Amino acid sequence: MPKTEVILTHNIIGLGGESDQVKVAAGYARNYLLPQGLAIPVTAANKRRLEALKQRRAIREADELNHMTDLAHSLNKLTAVISVKTGDDGKMFGSVTSGSIADQLKTQFEVTLDKRKIHLEAPIRTLGEHEVELRLHHDVVARLKVRVESSTPLPAPVVEAPRAEYSDRRGNRRQAEAAPAPAPAAAAPAPAPADKKTRAKRD
Repeated sequence: MPKTEVILTHNIIGLGGESDQVKVAAGYARNYLLPQGLAIPVTAANKRRLEALKQRRAIREADELNHMTDLAHSLNKLTAVISVKTGDDGKMFGSVTSGSIADQLKTQFEVTLDKRKIHLEAPIRTLGEHEVELRLHHDVVARLKVRVESSTPLPAPVVEAPRAEYSDRRGNRRQAEAAPAPAPAAAAPAPAPADKKTRAKRD
């Protein structure tokens, strides 16, 4: 594929900044960079514009540094809360990634941040609070607190009815045992027959 050399007039991530001379595919330059005004051909006349482009680049980079420094101070004070589904054992389904953190920053704080600036050694797979490094600029690093919470309702605990308490003779508190079922009532005894003397007196 033929290459051509151009001078960038704007910052293009992954390619270069203003005033950089770069080699790109001829079709890319012809169909995109040049028509969009993002680059100009390398000519003697255009090379005289390099100084102006360098000054524009310096101003842009200084503005970016100031903006990212202010943003870092704000993010250091924030805690992003992310709700996830968990099983009965408390283990997460899935994981929290750079993309999901970027989404929550946008939703909760209206902060738009490229997920590539959110540095995770590995996706977050546990509940609790985590500290995430944000590489906002090559000279600016922030620390964001991320709290991962379960959105799954906990099972209702089984509650036993409390036992009644009483004090024994020594004053110690004890739990009463369950009262035994009442015994059936005993039949009343038949009256004893009166003796002969008693009957004689009655007569």
